[in-house]
Amino acid sequence: MAEYDVDLFVIGAGSGGVRAARIAASYGASVMLAEEFRVGGTCVIRGCVPKKLMVYASRYADEFVDAAGFGWHVPETSFDWTRLVNGKEKEITRLSGIYRSNLDKAGVTLIENRAVVEDAHRVRIVGEDRTITARTILIATGGHPVLMPPVPGIEHTITSNEIFDLPQMPKRILIVGGGYIAVEFGALLARLGSQVTLAVRASNILRGFDEELRTALRDAMVEAGINFKFGILPERIDKAGATLKVTLNNGATLEVDQVMLATGRNPNTKDLGLEKAGVSLDAIGAVKVDEFSQSTVPSIYAVGDVTNRIALTPVAIREGHAFADTVFGNKPTAVDYIGVPTAVFTTPELGTVGLTETEAREAYHCVDIYSTKFRPLKATVSGRAEKTLMKLVVDGETDKVLGAHVLGEAAGEMVQLLGIAIKMGAKKADFDATMAVHPTSAEEFVTLRTRTARYRKDKADMA
Repeated sequence: MAEYDVDLFVIGAGSGGVRAARIAASYGASVMLAEEFRVGGTCVIRGCVPKKLMVYASRYADEFVDAAGFGWHVPETSFDWTRLVNGKEKEITRLSGIYRSNLDKAGVTLIENRAVVEDAHRVRIVGEDRTITARTILIATGGHPVLMPPVPGIEHTITSNEIFDLPQMPKRILIVGGGYIAVEFGALLARLGSQVTLAVRASNILRGFDEELRTALRDAMVEAGINFKFGILPERIDKAGATLKVTLNNGATLEVDQVMLATGRNPNTKDLGLEKAGVSLDAIGAVKVDEFSQSTVPSIYAVGDVTNRIALTPVAIREGHAFADTVFGNKPTAVDYIGVPTAVFTTPELGTVGLTETEAREAYHCVDIYSTKFRPLKATVSGRAEKTLMKLVVDGETDKVLGAHVLGEAAGEMVQLLGIAIKMGAKKADFDATMAVHPTSAEEFVTLRTRTARYRKDKADMA
């Protein structure tokens, strides 16, 4: 009789958990995976995929306006929220089915129920009241929105979990927060026709991003009609019929149809049994892991947002794959978190990889900046006032490109490819030696010849 029922038991069928299960199974491991909601996790079901579909929908508003400049006669347009929601649901259902199919093809047994950890090698299936033993347990339960600030009336708010399935598009919405989720939904809802207000605790949006780009994005969002309230948060939310009356901490009031909280996410570890099993958690409940995603209990590992490392889907996938390689493939693999590219799918879009100007100036003796701001070719005919901003951060002593940042159309697509160059240690001279593709916006990255600023420790020398 086998010592354990399975070699691996995975809790959570998001991107990280599914990848880990499939790769472990490909190495010959017997694998079970439990999911209490829908297969696919946050990204597929209520995160980046449905959000990007809504972003696409919102951008048609600009396309219809731009079309006139290119000679098209566009009749009066209207937007159908219900049709978008239904289309979104159809696509995520299709993707969830693909995830299921891939698990089945890999030989992974899917348990559609909640599972909790009993000890280092036992998992209890709550709805079935049975226990399964496993040589290794992987926690891949992701995270959940944080309901902050905890004010009277918070029960009347929604989060990014609910925004995708509202029966009606809010005509007036207050979004609380200044991170990815807040600015992305603010930008897309404004283009779909909502009156959007963003209440941000800080003095600017997107903390941690390059200062020049986050400021340029904020200004572009203001031009799009979004009302920012910096340093201001809700103090009380009262419901009056279908309307929410929000009292702000500056004494002002605001009447809206919805209040969306986008103030952060915490790991899904509550009542999972981890502490009872001896797994150490940090202050917000994240599983503490080493470079190989191993927890303080040798047989229990964790990947993805539940570890509070870098909360991005591709990172969770890489962590899940590395875990399977390490534990079941006899190929110890630690994930490299340096130079992770990322995009913010606002309009305009923001893409970034590597160090910001501020980070580079703190870490390096001499930093050169190459930046440009221009009106893209499409806007010259459409008449739109949009600008594209591009920036390279370079080590002034070695010529190595430390960071690349872009605000404008297709920024995410550009930064994905820029990430390869930066990961390989490309120098500014390599960018200069690369032939441009003309006419494109991306060509600016290889035609930036003039240094716009040089910073040395304790001394700024503007070029």
